[in-house]
Amino acid sequence: MEIQWLGILPGILAGFVLGLTGSGGSIVAVPLLVFGLSATVAEAAPVALLSVGVSAAVATYSSFRERVVRYRAASLIAGTGMLITPIGIWVAQQFSDALLTILFSAVLAYAAWYMYHKSHASAAQPVIVIPPCQLSLESGRLIWTIPCAKGLFAAGTATGFLSGLLGVGGGFIIVPALRKVSDLPMKMLVATALSITALISLAGVVSATSMGFMNWALALPFTAGTVAGTLLGKRCTHIFDEASLQRSFAILAWCIALSMLIKAMYSLTVETDFPGRERLVVRQ
Repeated sequence: MEIQWLGILPGILAGFVLGLTGSGGSIVAVPLLVFGLSATVAEAAPVALLSVGVSAAVATYSSFRERVVRYRAASLIAGTGMLITPIGIWVAQQFSDALLTILFSAVLAYAAWYMYHKSHASAAQPVIVIPPCQLSLESGRLIWTIPCAKGLFAAGTATGFLSGLLGVGGGFIIVPALRKVSDLPMKMLVATALSITALISLAGVVSATSMGFMNWALALPFTAGTVAGTLLGKRCTHIFDEASLQRSFAILAWCIALSMLIKAMYSLTVETDFPGRERLVVRQ
């Protein structure tokens, strides 16, 4: 196995974004692997899961020591997601790379819209909504009800499937889902989301490895770079204004989504106009 050491550089960039924003590592990792290292989306997805999962696990360690992880909610979401993730990985192998790229572009565009909208939310009049999962003031834990369990189960299902299908589904899906179904304070919410990301990513990595879809020669250096970039990004968070950072990331994500969409449409055009062209190039 020949290690692809160039994977360290895009890994550092993906980790830096993850460290700065607390999410978005996977939705940057996949495009970097696709454009920078010529990987397909199906090949890049397990690599992104490994890199973001390891980085999330490193960040989760300190949160467990501070007792801010709501482990029962994390266990339900992560347990559901870990069961669904292998299905997403299998489905990804049945689709063409062009179709997966289009799907990824759509998810990335939605993530960009959400972060841009979130950056302006503080200026708007807040709307009071009572979530199904309420935090007990006495115990500091969530009060479990049937609507609460249903909301967490749905979040786990969506996160697990998207994680396996596209290599995404970390913070930018889990954090909004937890915000919608619970009233957890931000510190608990982020810590719980990171622990869920780590567990679901682990399931994806194990499944991809057992199915023979993990490119370890690329995954190892990319993951090392992501961990280093995450630690660097966390040290730089105080330099940037949160709202401006979210808007900048949203604009970057829109540009990446458009670039991947153009790439997918070009691939479809080539396959339609010149069927078998890529196979001929490989044979030559």
